[in-house]
Amino acid sequence: MPAAAAASTRARPASTPRSDAPGSLSPDADRTAAVASALVDAGRFVAGLEVDAAVAKGSDPGRPNDEPRGRAIWWPLPGVGDREMLAALVVADSAEGHRTAANALARAVDAEVRARLAASRHRLVPSRSGRRTVPHAWMEALESADPLLPATTHPEKLTALTDRVREWVAAGADRATRTRLCLRVHEPPARSRNPDAAWRLELLAQDADEPSLLVPLADVWDDRTLFGAGALHELLGQLGRTARLAPELSGLLDEAQPTELVLDTTTMLRFAAERIEPLAEVGVAVLLPSWWSRRARVALRAKAKSPASPPGAVEGSAFGMDALVSFTWEAALGGRKLSSTDLVRLEEAAAAKAEMVRLRGEWVFIDPDDIANLIATVGTEGEAGATDLLRAGLGLDDLGAPDGLEVDGVVATGWLGNLLDDAVAGTITPIDDPPGFNGALRPYQQRGVAWLAFLGRLGLGACLADDMGLGKTAQLIATILADPSPGPTLVVCPVSVLGNWEREIGRFAPELSVLVHHGTGRHRDPATDGDGDERSRDTTAAFADLVSGFDVVLTTYSLVARDADQLQTLTWGRLALDEAQQIKNPRTNTAKAVAALSAQRRIALTGTPVENRLAELWSLMNVLNPGLLGSITSFTKRFSGPIERDGDEAATRLLRQVTGPFVLRRLKSDKSIIDDLPDKIEQREDCLLTSEQATLYQAVVDDLLEAMEELGPVSGAPDRPERSTRKRAERSETDDAMTRRGLVLAGIAKLKQVCNHPAHFLGDGSALAGRSGKLTRVEELLDEIVDAGDKALCFTQYTAWGDLLATHFARRYGVEPLWLHGGTPRARRDEMVAAFGDDDGPPIFLLSLKAGGTGLNLTAASHVIHLDRWWNPAVEDQATDRAYRIGQRQTVQVHKLVSVGTIEERIDTMINEKRALAEAVVGTGEAWVTELSVDELRDVISLRDQAVGTS
Repeated sequence: MPAAAAASTRARPASTPRSDAPGSLSPDADRTAAVASALVDAGRFVAGLEVDAAVAKGSDPGRPNDEPRGRAIWWPLPGVGDREMLAALVVADSAEGHRTAANALARAVDAEVRARLAASRHRLVPSRSGRRTVPHAWMEALESADPLLPATTHPEKLTALTDRVREWVAAGADRATRTRLCLRVHEPPARSRNPDAAWRLELLAQDADEPSLLVPLADVWDDRTLFGAGALHELLGQLGRTARLAPELSGLLDEAQPTELVLDTTTMLRFAAERIEPLAEVGVAVLLPSWWSRRARVALRAKAKSPASPPGAVEGSAFGMDALVSFTWEAALGGRKLSSTDLVRLEEAAAAKAEMVRLRGEWVFIDPDDIANLIATVGTEGEAGATDLLRAGLGLDDLGAPDGLEVDGVVATGWLGNLLDDAVAGTITPIDDPPGFNGALRPYQQRGVAWLAFLGRLGLGACLADDMGLGKTAQLIATILADPSPGPTLVVCPVSVLGNWEREIGRFAPELSVLVHHGTGRHRDPATDGDGDERSRDTTAAFADLVSGFDVVLTTYSLVARDADQLQTLTWGRLALDEAQQIKNPRTNTAKAVAALSAQRRIALTGTPVENRLAELWSLMNVLNPGLLGSITSFTKRFSGPIERDGDEAATRLLRQVTGPFVLRRLKSDKSIIDDLPDKIEQREDCLLTSEQATLYQAVVDDLLEAMEELGPVSGAPDRPERSTRKRAERSETDDAMTRRGLVLAGIAKLKQVCNHPAHFLGDGSALAGRSGKLTRVEELLDEIVDAGDKALCFTQYTAWGDLLATHFARRYGVEPLWLHGGTPRARRDEMVAAFGDDDGPPIFLLSLKAGGTGLNLTAASHVIHLDRWWNPAVEDQATDRAYRIGQRQTVQVHKLVSVGTIEERIDTMINEKRALAEAVVGTGEAWVTELSVDELRDVISLRDQAVGTS
């Protein structure tokens, strides 16, 4: 609120009538009450007294009509920092608008203070019978429901007390002035090391409208400024208030024209700790040296020595996150080691009970009681795991330092030093195409292989989080060749890409022997007689003997849990997790089984930026480098809670710093990474419903809303019910909520099926042609694509819809399209991928979004069509990148079909306009819609007028 409003608050009586007529300038009552409560919470209010002329004429038969009454009031006393909050109360920027807002705030503050006094039953003065003094009557009126002083109050004494109260309030108020007092603190000279050295406070005049304009007060006294004569009066008043709020500055009043004041260190510390905020509230600024806010402190630092990591090093006791590393404690200040001379100076200052000491050219705050403990610890040795040292280097562990002593990081030599410096990716030497690699690595891939090999030799887990399509598979295969492990590499991947891995290893590293641990015959001995007779199930030892003869073993996530007896008993040379988001939930059996695997090297491959999925990041790091991020409980408290709930930037930076050495992320959009990838053009294809679709859509909407209204809102349990009754109520509430969610999800599925095609919704096997606006648009797109000799990927989340389209497209184009879904056998999947890559292969590849959305390399396609929308944009992006990846030579056009005027359009709009929010809200699928009220749900799913085509 501008100063005029604040002044009006103190000058106008709280009893000024409020206008509630249309066009009133009164601020919002709830907002005014909130501001009043904030001011009272902060203690920014004061007892006031005013003469109320409004009750003078005939208001009290026992009092002469020409004598006014006294009114006790609690006035708001806002500070400079409250102005933005007060400005929000002003409805119109005019004198009347400011006055109205001020009066409303005064009434609200008065009511708030009286209410709190009544609730606390606190008495300002003891009750007194008989005649009372005017001050006593005023104090009683401040806590009474009736703010008026008794009619018998002596009028002259009332006037005198009113004047004194106003002067008292004005002395502490922040008044609207052009010139403000400012105090600049100058530290003692650099040559001074005396803990009791003199600190100089220079007095300055500051322009209220231009805070950067600061003029020494000496110039104001000599009239050498443009502030004018009025500034003198303003500054003298502020000097008086400053001396009252900060008694240690009372020496300012000993001179007629003060310009500075000298304080010793102890007084300066007390002044800075206790007086700056009260002075700021009345508009007096204090300018401290720039280093003051940094508060550099003396702390312990661990100096560790870890072995270097020469090429070809094999992990052992000296390497890896489990390795024990020796360290020595040393004292440090701001990242710099303190010398023995510095420690002597610290000891002397502590003996003198000084709270500040000058070290390395700057003043440092110390706790004398902790200095002896620190000096006693310096030079002692300790031992800790590499994980603990790494966490301590990032501020997450204290390495068992004595209580009260801070740990200011870790310095280290060798491989641990490289990690702490976060310079691993920048300092390693790229690995050219390793022996046996049948291909040519790109420069960024050479760096990726070197990085994976470097961390692997140290026994450290690595997450290669390159953007989808940048060749993570090729980099891992090259790493297997460049950094041979003492045992086989276990690759765990989704079943849909098992064949792709076998094919890619055969392409890039044909010399590597591969065992596919999958299928019903995976437990049988590969040795069979000439007739192919199968032997009995292998023992664990036999399985170990079997895999020892292979370089790479391929298996799936589901089998890691199912075949734990075989897979967990071995120590694998390397564990590689493809599509590592499969273990995003640490509570699943799959994630637990993967975490239990023993391996000397651990690598995760994922195209999803793990730093955006915090719970998933913990699960991933728990497998790669156990203990790095602490327990899931501590991780939630330290990182995911503050970041996801509050957007805590400091916690975000620290989390990236902690995980940075172990996560390598490159993007396709970065031209410094890859500059020959063609463009990707995304466009929304709007489709109109046919009349048949619109009729079915509306019927589903009506049925769903009717069912929801019949179910009614979920009712809570009654207050203090019997235990059995409460349990029945809780079960009923849970059942109702589950029923509600089931209804909504089933209704949404029906609506999306209607948007696809009536035959998809009805499931009656009827003909498809001419009944769906979406199918018409798909046919138009595919006609052009096929005629041009191009190829297309068509993604759907519904197997039934894919079945219908496969038959329809075969009749329309004379070529049976490929159709990959969850029920497609692995061998057939591999055949389909190979056929689509053939120049003479089918031009249309239908894929289930879940079965074909990850892991496949389908660069023969230059078009991607999303037939129905999945509400997680990351899932759609992953599917699109089956075509948009390395090896693609054509521009990829992405077509996202949307039925306008339906639920599909509302979700598409939300994703496009608020993508970051959509990923957080929609990322879990469609469950969020189940929490909407009936009215909110109606707004989301209702059919708009523009949805239906005219033909």
